[in-house]
Amino acid sequence: MKMWKYRTWQYEVTGSENHTMLFGVKIFDYKWENIGKSIIVKDPIYGQEHNASIYKVVIDKEECEFACCEFSNGVYGFYIYKY
Repeated sequence: MKMWKYRTWQYEVTGSENHTMLFGVKIFDYKWENIGKSIIVKDPIYGQEHNASIYKVVIDKEECEFACCEFSNGVYGFYIYKY
Protein backbone atom coordinates (compact mmCIF):
# COMPACT_ATOMS: atom_id res chain seq x y z
CA MET A 1 0.00 0.00 0.00
CA LYS A 2 1.39 3.38 -1.00
CA MET A 3 1.35 6.17 1.60
CA TRP A 4 1.14 9.80 0.54
CA LYS A 5 2.94 12.51 2.42
CA TYR A 6 1.32 15.91 2.87
CA ARG A 7 2.93 19.25 3.46
CA THR A 8 2.20 20.81 6.83
CA TRP A 9 3.44 23.79 8.80
CA GLN A 10 6.25 22.44 10.95
CA TYR A 11 8.25 24.09 13.70
CA GLU A 12 11.74 25.05 12.55
CA VAL A 13 13.50 27.28 15.09
CA THR A 14 13.08 29.68 18.02
CA GLY A 15 15.24 32.78 18.26
CA SER A 16 15.62 36.49 18.81
CA GLU A 17 16.50 39.34 16.49
CA ASN A 18 20.04 39.19 15.07
CA HIS A 19 20.48 35.60 16.31
CA THR A 20 18.05 33.54 14.24
CA MET A 21 19.13 31.49 11.24
CA LEU A 22 16.44 30.41 8.78
CA PHE A 23 17.03 29.17 5.22
CA GLY A 24 20.76 29.37 6.00
CA VAL A 25 20.74 33.15 6.59
CA LYS A 26 20.08 35.58 9.44
CA ILE A 27 16.38 36.05 8.68
CA PHE A 28 16.10 39.43 10.41
CA ASP A 29 18.59 40.87 7.89
CA TYR A 30 15.96 40.49 5.13
CA LYS A 31 12.78 42.39 4.31
CA TRP A 32 9.71 40.34 5.21
CA GLU A 33 6.52 40.74 3.20
CA ASN A 34 3.34 39.80 5.06
CA ILE A 35 1.14 37.88 2.61
CA GLY A 36 -2.03 38.57 4.62
CA LYS A 37 -2.60 35.04 5.91
CA SER A 38 -2.04 33.43 9.28
CA ILE A 39 -2.10 30.01 10.92
CA ILE A 40 -2.49 28.67 14.44
CA VAL A 41 0.69 27.00 15.74
CA LYS A 42 1.75 25.45 19.03
CA ASP A 43 4.78 26.47 21.02
CA PRO A 44 7.00 23.34 20.85
CA ILE A 45 7.98 23.59 24.53
CA TYR A 46 4.85 24.77 26.35
CA GLY A 47 2.16 23.72 23.87
CA GLN A 48 0.50 27.14 23.98
CA GLU A 49 -1.33 28.14 20.79
CA HIS A 50 -0.22 31.25 18.90
CA ASN A 51 -1.43 33.06 15.80
CA ALA A 52 1.48 33.12 13.32
CA SER A 53 1.50 35.44 10.32
CA ILE A 54 2.82 34.10 7.03
CA TYR A 55 5.63 36.02 5.34
CA LYS A 56 7.76 35.71 2.26
CA VAL A 57 11.34 36.84 1.71
CA VAL A 58 13.63 36.78 -1.29
CA ILE A 59 16.97 35.10 -0.60
CA ASP A 60 19.46 34.83 -3.48
CA LYS A 61 16.64 35.53 -5.97
CA GLU A 62 14.52 32.70 -4.53
CA GLU A 63 11.21 33.38 -2.80
CA CYS A 64 10.93 31.63 0.58
CA GLU A 65 7.81 31.45 2.73
CA PHE A 66 7.56 31.00 6.50
CA ALA A 67 5.26 31.66 9.44
CA CYS A 68 6.37 33.58 12.50
CA CYS A 69 4.93 34.51 15.89
CA GLU A 70 6.29 36.04 19.06
CA PHE A 71 6.34 33.42 21.85
CA SER A 72 7.39 35.96 24.47
CA ASN A 73 8.98 39.41 24.53
CA GLY A 74 11.63 39.33 21.77
CA VAL A 75 11.52 35.54 21.34
CA TYR A 76 10.11 34.36 18.02
CA GLY A 77 9.02 30.98 16.69
CA PHE A 78 9.43 30.11 13.01
CA TYR A 79 7.51 27.50 11.02
CA ILE A 80 8.08 26.23 7.50
CA TYR A 81 5.55 24.53 5.21
CA LYS A 82 7.20 21.20 4.33
CA TYR A 83 6.80 17.42 4.09
